[in-house]
Amino acid sequence: MVYDLVIIGAGPAGLAAGLYASRARLNTLIIEKESEGGQIKTTDEVANYPGSIRDASGPTLIERMVEQVDEFGAKRVLDEILEVDFSGKIKVLKGTKEEYKAKAVVIATGAVPRPIGCPGEKELTGRGVSYCATCDAAFFEDLEVYVVGGGDSAVEEAIYLTKFARKVTIIHRRDELRAAKSIQEKAFNNEKIEFMWDSVVTELKGDGILESMVVKNVKTGEEREIFADEDDGTFGVFVFIGFNPATKLFEGIIEMENGYIKTDEDMRTNIPGVFAAGDNRVKSLRQVVTATADGAIAAVQAEKYINDNFED
Repeated sequence: MVYDLVIIGAGPAGLAAGLYASRARLNTLIIEKESEGGQIKTTDEVANYPGSIRDASGPTLIERMVEQVDEFGAKRVLDEILEVDFSGKIKVLKGTKEEYKAKAVVIATGAVPRPIGCPGEKELTGRGVSYCATCDAAFFEDLEVYVVGGGDSAVEEAIYLTKFARKVTIIHRRDELRAAKSIQEKAFNNEKIEFMWDSVVTELKGDGILESMVVKNVKTGEEREIFADEDDGTFGVFVFIGFNPATKLFEGIIEMENGYIKTDEDMRTNIPGVFAAGDNRVKSLRQVVTATADGAIAAVQAEKYINDNFED
């Protein structure tokens, strides 16, 4: 069967595209390799999405989006796309489970957390190193944790971690935070949060579990090793230093800039019938509100493309 529209990814951009497409009566399929929600499903508080005042967490917001998509009849499947062929009028996507065909495609694959890139990080991920406070905070009840980063996500997640950890230290490579002033104020007023300025993590150590880390002062060059409290035996390091676009599958096929997909204001890529939406495309602001806007635009433009290029 040939779908009108196949959407790769079920984060806010993909779900918004699915909502608009299915509401327009397009035969729509959303393919997600893991679970719906993308990055936002790991966020405890969503205070800057219009209308999200009460019960505004990432999971609840995604739950409502999925419910809307289902209500309008979009189909959803769990599968990972391994190969695409966008050369013909009908686009072909090959997954681990089956092959999919569509008149148009929206790429909404989002982005993945950027690692520190230091020795020991990979080996200790899930053993003291985490990229999701909402997922793993409970494992560090009454322990010390460190948050690497200084943007909105890093500071917001540090505040969230104070609900569990006895002490939270934000490690930032600069001498001031990049987070919004309102978020900074909350952090500075939180007695559980301390700051380690002008510093980067250069190594993570431990035998099966995180036991120490090496931190370097970027101004003086001085390095020091921080050990877990003897009574604790371990501590947590939560990394929030940005994201890398999940676009490797499309390298050499779609025009990109530093790994991000290039589109026009209507979400069109350089390939007719292929659109991109959300954090995987070149843009100035990567937030839920811009992702959903991208998805809506991509779906509307996909409908126009289909109407113009395919007969009923």
